[in-house]
Amino acid sequence: MQNQPDLVTVRRALLSVSDKTKIVDFASALAARGVELVSTGGTARVLEEAGLTVRPIDDLTGFPEMMDGRLKTLHPRVHGGLLARRELKSHQDAAETHGIDAIDLVCVNLYPFAETLASGAPPDEVIEQIDIGGPAMVRSAAKNHAWTAIVTSPDQYDTIKAELDQNDGKLTPKTRADLAAEAFRTTATYDAAISTWMLEFTGAQVTNTVAPPVELALLPGQPLRYGENPHQAAWAYPARSANGVLQAEQLSGKELSYNNLADAAAALDLVADLGQNASAAAAIIKHTNPCGAAAGTDPLSVLEDAWAGDPVAAFGGILALWSEVDLPLAEHIAQPGRFLEVILAPRFSSEAATRLAERWPNARLLAFGDLDPAGQVRVVKSIRGGALVQEQDDLMTDPESWDHVAGPKPGATSLTASTHLWTIVKHLSSNAVAIGDSRGLLGAGAGQMDRLTSCRIAIEKAGERLTDSSGAIATSDAFFPFADGPKSLIDAGVKTIVQPGGSKRDQESIDLCNERNVTMLFTGRRHFRH
Repeated sequence: MQNQPDLVTVRRALLSVSDKTKIVDFASALAARGVELVSTGGTARVLEEAGLTVRPIDDLTGFPEMMDGRLKTLHPRVHGGLLARRELKSHQDAAETHGIDAIDLVCVNLYPFAETLASGAPPDEVIEQIDIGGPAMVRSAAKNHAWTAIVTSPDQYDTIKAELDQNDGKLTPKTRADLAAEAFRTTATYDAAISTWMLEFTGAQVTNTVAPPVELALLPGQPLRYGENPHQAAWAYPARSANGVLQAEQLSGKELSYNNLADAAAALDLVADLGQNASAAAAIIKHTNPCGAAAGTDPLSVLEDAWAGDPVAAFGGILALWSEVDLPLAEHIAQPGRFLEVILAPRFSSEAATRLAERWPNARLLAFGDLDPAGQVRVVKSIRGGALVQEQDDLMTDPESWDHVAGPKPGATSLTASTHLWTIVKHLSSNAVAIGDSRGLLGAGAGQMDRLTSCRIAIEKAGERLTDSSGAIATSDAFFPFADGPKSLIDAGVKTIVQPGGSKRDQESIDLCNERNVTMLFTGRRHFRH
């Protein structure tokens, strides 16, 4: 940029914040350097109560605040002070003619729109949290960052104070540019959240020709040790108003890696899904695929059934539980011959946390608390040249909607087990087949190019437990294109097959099941996961 100044002295600052965290400390540091403080409404009251001298915004503008604070900073004497290019004589002359004072720093954080929306407030209250003057000031200051610094978060206060101390009250061009970039990201995220809500609130229909807005609302990220492999850099960005793995409290263990986080998220997604139809659930994940999973009423039994699903693969895996971990449950987790990288649960008793930390000092214990409903979550997948976006597959498992198309009518126990296994296969990589019974997952075939191979792998993984089962169930994430897959499952001892249906050759599979006295249920829905 031509004629861009180097260090800019901060002589006048405008402070107008919704989040008052550390604002008095920040303003005091500015005042100690002789900076004039201009402020609005509630922020001005907080600063004055702390003993600071504050120039009211209406003294700067010559115009009173009104309309319940909706109109206070939308004024030429505010935006002129932010936007004036001080290297241009014409801008300086206009400022002098109209009594516009230059503003060197603006500290603004926006009305809590997302937080108000998340609280369940009625629409009228949500609308009042749509900030107008704040984003306008942020954008004006950010555009003119050659002269004006824009501060949008309490997390930035200490850095600003340190630089002012280092440079005798001045800010560098790089700092002003970095702040401006973060400011534009902040307003973009804010506007996207409002747009998303407005579409839902008004019932506007998004057609195939108009893509819906993608509102990620991510907080600043943290670097990870590396990505999937040591030669890849990686970062983790927590969502602004959600909870999950990145918001969980880590009670013990070493730093989480990229792969740990990806697997932990997959485990949490599965137990949360299973928890819709059971009071206790357990999932053991390896490379984002379930190698053991079970659901029921007794946390201890569910844990043991999940581990028995594939003890070899479970070693070094990620365990997620849907119930609090007390000391007896911790003792079962910590049995000899077992090792886990990450253990997730809503909560851990202090005794349980101590026991597991003693057993595996490096294992990460994550307490994820009470999860919020998924809501309108969108899944973003980057591809070469852009990104793909889809709604999260949050379809609930509802066996009442399934069609019984062949074989004996399933009993209550079989139907409950089928419900859990249909949920589990949803979380396997396609093509996917899961075999299990009332004990949970016995074996899975996932990520194969053909469904018959997935059947063969699932049968092999299930092994002797399938042979011993009196009511083995197989679920498939999509329809069987031929009867060879069902035949291989039936030959191995499967008594119930759950699949979406919809193949041109469905009747061949139906006839086979009727001939072999095997139950077949059509869900009418598929669960591809790529």
